[in-house]
Amino acid sequence: MARDPLARISTIVTSQMRRLPGRRDQVRNNAGGYGFAKDVWNGLEDFLILGTTGGTYYVGEDRLTADNADVLFRAIDEDGPRAVRLIVDVSTARPPRAPKPRPAVFALAAAFARGDPGTRQAVKAAFPLVVRTTDHLAMFVGYLKALGGKPSRNGSSLVAGRALRTTLASWFLRDEPDAVAFRACKAMQRRTPAGEALALRDVLRIAHPAAATPAHRALFGWIAGNVGDDAAREALPAIDAFLTARAVTTPAEAVRVVSGRRVPWEFLPDAMLREPEVWDALVDTVGLTALIRNLARMTRIGTLVPLGDATGRAVARLTDAEALLRARIHPMDAWLALRVYASGRSRPNPRAEVQTWRPVPAILDALEETYELSFGTVEPSDRRLLVAVDSSGSMSGTWGGRLTVGGSEIGSPYEVGCAMAVMLARIERGNVHVIDVDTAVHASRVSARTNLREIASWRPSGGGTDLSLPFDWALRKKRHVDGIVVFTDNETWAGRSHPSQALAAYREAVNPQVRVVVTAMTAAGHSIGDPKDAGVLNMAGLDASLPSVVNGFLRSR
Repeated sequence: MARDPLARISTIVTSQMRRLPGRRDQVRNNAGGYGFAKDVWNGLEDFLILGTTGGTYYVGEDRLTADNADVLFRAIDEDGPRAVRLIVDVSTARPPRAPKPRPAVFALAAAFARGDPGTRQAVKAAFPLVVRTTDHLAMFVGYLKALGGKPSRNGSSLVAGRALRTTLASWFLRDEPDAVAFRACKAMQRRTPAGEALALRDVLRIAHPAAATPAHRALFGWIAGNVGDDAAREALPAIDAFLTARAVTTPAEAVRVVSGRRVPWEFLPDAMLREPEVWDALVDTVGLTALIRNLARMTRIGTLVPLGDATGRAVARLTDAEALLRARIHPMDAWLALRVYASGRSRPNPRAEVQTWRPVPAILDALEETYELSFGTVEPSDRRLLVAVDSSGSMSGTWGGRLTVGGSEIGSPYEVGCAMAVMLARIERGNVHVIDVDTAVHASRVSARTNLREIASWRPSGGGTDLSLPFDWALRKKRHVDGIVVFTDNETWAGRSHPSQALAAYREAVNPQVRVVVTAMTAAGHSIGDPKDAGVLNMAGLDASLPSVVNGFLRSR
């Protein structure tokens, strides 16, 4: 008897190379299998947190960027104010949800350029919250010229209407005049993403902020070049400190200013920031976050050396539990700092030369202790978790897909997924079991005590991808877990059933209340997580809020 072709149609077991019957919301992923199209808001959140630098195993950087820009534009067209609220949430969260600000600043510029009047009003309110530094301001202006400017002989120019003037003016009016002066003095000139020089004076002339007080008038006049240094010094202490710092001509003078006036490193002339003894003094005065961010610089110029005095003082600060708590250093911050420093290489600007340094072992050890100490206030969920890390070939970072922070590679999606799994294991205090999956289930080397430097040498098992396996494994082993967390690029294709079908089988046989968190390691625009399933949450990898979100999601059953 001939086989009935209708017998191949099943809502219980369907090959991942075929769309689930009746689910028109499934799309073909980059590996040829089918997953659920992320809605525009999940896609936008992935872009804001993950960015598109480096592309993925399957998709080049240019196409991935274009795809995510399209998602951003659709979000703005659908509900511009909501898009702006999401940008603000990602940009201002504590701990920070995104390791780099560029996607959020680009998205805000796009919302201003493409949004309706209501969206532009939302951008005006959000602007000083997202665009906090002169560097951010230069990004915004550069992106806006590309997205909403008018053609000119030199590329494009801004159309400085009232809405734009008011928006830019909010940067100068957000805080008390001396606080604005302090921020302005840190960087009076920056370059836009396209490489154009942008002086703060140029932005001020476009914005024309209203000077409500004599201090405002002194500040704006000084930036514009219409008020002399002496008058500005008298009105604003930050300008006095800045001018004092800028006047130094020798390292010894710079050290005296740093020690006596405790000026930030950004106030000093560029030539002084190449002097090891100047950074020797700054080790004791800069904020803890600034210290962590400048470890590579201090190593490169010779301030931090093996057995050095400055190295010892830096180590003491990095391992001060109370200071770390006050500075709200999160385990993700510490891990990212460790990976960036250990990389020994950075290129934050594609047009600049590559910067290299030889990491000092004592600093690496201190950053590991920073990581350990930063768990002090993170509470466990008291739930049993199965954590699955996708170990297929596409997670290896080969042919693209290496995740970067500040121009430094921090690892492949697999390495980062394992690091996040270690953090969850550490937080949950023994209530976590971790597995690797490709087209089979493999034992993972992850434990709560895994040394973070070990992970850099780990390689995924490779091969195809079957993301139904975590649920199949839990079903076969009859493991009663409260939550399943999957770290993946969502490029599944090799299974005989879809992950959502395997999850349904597990719920039917073992735990109907199990919740699932699908953590995307790339901004690919699709997921194994069924958007119609209230017990499934889609998140982005590198999101520092992941442990607390997982905690809350599991507790809210």
